Amino acid sequence: MQPFLQRISQSPVMFDGAMGTMLYSRGVFINTCYDELNLVKPDMVAGIHTSYVEAGADVVETNTFGANRVKLRSHGLADKVGEINRAAVALARKAAGEEAYVAAAVGPCMRPRQMWMDGLADDLGEAFREQIAALMDGGADLVYLETFDHLDELLLAAEVASSMAVPVFASFNVSPRGETIVGREIEAMVDALEKSDNVDGIGINCGVGPALAYDMVQRALPLTTKPFVVMPNAGMPQEVDGRLIYLTSPEYFTSYAKKFIELGVRGVGGCCGTTPAHIAEAAKAVKSLSGVKKHVEIKHYAPEEVAVDVIPPASKSKFAARILAGEKVTSVELLPPKTIDLTKTIEKVAICKEHNVDAINIPDGPRASARVSPMVTAEMILNKVGIEPVLHYCCRDRNLIGMQSDLLGGYVAGIRNFLIITGDPPKLGDYPNATGVFDVDAIGLTTIARNLNHGRDIGGKPIDPPIGIFIGVGANPCAVSIDYEVERYCQKVDAGAEFAITQPIFDADALLSFLDKVEERGKSIPVLAGIWPLISFKNAEFMRNEVPGVEVPDAVMERMSQCKTREEGIAAGIEIACNIRDRIESRVAGFQASAPFGKVDIALKVLGLA
Repeated sequence: MQPFLQRISQSPVMFDGAMGTMLYSRGVFINTCYDELNLVKPDMVAGIHTSYVEAGADVVETNTFGANRVKLRSHGLADKVGEINRAAVALARKAAGEEAYVAAAVGPCMRPRQMWMDGLADDLGEAFREQIAALMDGGADLVYLETFDHLDELLLAAEVASSMAVPVFASFNVSPRGETIVGREIEAMVDALEKSDNVDGIGINCGVGPALAYDMVQRALPLTTKPFVVMPNAGMPQEVDGRLIYLTSPEYFTSYAKKFIELGVRGVGGCCGTTPAHIAEAAKAVKSLSGVKKHVEIKHYAPEEVAVDVIPPASKSKFAARILAGEKVTSVELLPPKTIDLTKTIEKVAICKEHNVDAINIPDGPRASARVSPMVTAEMILNKVGIEPVLHYCCRDRNLIGMQSDLLGGYVAGIRNFLIITGDPPKLGDYPNATGVFDVDAIGLTTIARNLNHGRDIGGKPIDPPIGIFIGVGANPCAVSIDYEVERYCQKVDAGAEFAITQPIFDADALLSFLDKVEERGKSIPVLAGIWPLISFKNAEFMRNEVPGVEVPDAVMERMSQCKTREEGIAAGIEIACNIRDRIESRVAGFQASAPFGKVDIALKVLGLA
C-alpha cells in the first residue's frame, strides 16, 4: 500500500467506529480493562476489527486507547504495556490485511480535569514513549492521538511519536461549545497543532454528535492546511434498561459524513456509539464522492489553435436559439424506462409536445440504476415525436475514449443538447459492488465537448468538420459548501458551459443567493431552474434524505406533512412548485419540471402549460 499521508492527500479515507461500544455490547462490563482484552479475549477484539474492515473502513485503530502505564497501573497491569500493545497491533493487522491501514490508538495519560503541571512532562513523556515504541514495534502504519483535553499533553505525545519517524495525527475532544474540558477553544487548539512540526494531521473526536461536529469542522478547517479527520459520537446516549444506548441511525450519521467530505475533511470515522453498520453506510457515501479518484487533466485548446470554423451557439439547436434569444424555455424530465418497450415513454413525450414543451430531459442512469440507454431513448424521442431532447451525460460509466465516441455518435444521431454531469456513483445506487470509471469529472468532460466543438479531439488531433453540441452543466444552489459549489460552477463556465440546469429547487432564496454569487464572479450563463412537484410527505422525505444535492426546507416538510390524502399531497406539491417558479421566474432562463413517477400532467401544471 502507498504511504498513509500520500493516500489521505489524494482521496478521503474512512476510519473505523467505536471499539468500546462494541465490546460493551458483547457483555464486557465497563469496569473491565478493555486494553487487556487483547490478551485474554483476542478473538473478540479481532472480530470487531474484521467487522469494520468488511464494512469498508480504510483504517482500523488498535484497541489501545488506555494502554499506557499510567492507566494500566489502576488495573495492576503496568508491567504489561509492551505485551498488550504489540498484541493489539497484531490483531488489527491480521484483520486489516492488505485492505486497510493500522492506526496505533493512543489516548491521554492525564485525567480529564487534572491540571497540567511542569513536573508531569518527564513522567508522561516516558509513558508515551513506552507505549508508542511497542505499537511501532508491532508494525502500526500511523499514530492516532485521540480524545485529548490538554494541549500541552497532546503536543508532548506528538513530539514523542514524531521522534519515531511515523505519521502523527493529533485529535482532541470538544464540548458542544467548541471548547476542551479545560476551556481552550477549538481555534486555539487547531492553531497550535497547525504550527507544530510534530503533527501531520489534525482531528476532533468524541464529545459531540454529527451535527455539532459539523459546526466544529466549519470553525476549524479554515485554520489549517493539514489533513483533517472527524470522528463524532453517534449522538448522545440514552439509558435503556440500565445500558447506555446511542440512537443515531447509520443513515443520519452518513448524511453528515458526506457533508464533512464536502467541506474538505480528509478522513471520517466514528467514536462512541458508532458501529460497523454506521461505518458500512458511511463508507459507501464517502468512497463514492468526487475526489476519490484523481481525474485526468484535459487540455483546453485556445481559439488561435483551431483552424476550422465553429458553429455559433444559437445555431446549434432550436433549444439553444430560444434560450440565447432570451425567450423562456420549458423542459420536462422523463426517466429512461426500465423496459425495452418505449411505447409509454413516447406517448408521454407526445403529450408534452402537444402542450408546447421545448425539450425533454433524459437523465443518464439516475441513482446508478439499470435503464434503457439514455442516448437511445433520446434518439427515439427525437425521431418519433420530433421534440428535442436534452441528454444528461455522466462521467461514471465510461473512460475518456468511450465518452468522446459517445459525444461524436450522439451528434451524428441528431442529439444537439447535452447536459454534462459527474454522475451518481454506483455505491449510491442499485449496484453497490459496481465500480465507477470517473476518468474526468463534469469540468473535464465539458472541456472535451468544447474542444470537439472547436475541431480538436482529446489528443489534439483535428475533427473536421467540428461538431456543434450545446453544452449544459449541472448546478446545486443548495450545496453544503456553497463557495465550493460556486467555484466549481465557474470552472465549468470557463471550461465551455453554455447553459445550466439546477438540482430541484425547494428553497428560492438559496437559488437567488447562488445566482448573485455567480454574477459577482462575472460567470453568468442561462440557467434553467429544476422544479420537482412533490406528491406526498413520503416523497418529500425521500428527496430530503436520499437524493444527493437536494435540500428540502423544514417549512416544505411541514406543509407536506399536513396532507392527509394522495390528492391533497399532489395539490400541495404543485402549489409549492408554482410558488417557487413565480418567485424565481425573473432570474432564470426557464424551467425544467420533473414528472414524478412519470406523471407528465403534474409537470405540465407546474410549467403553466395545462
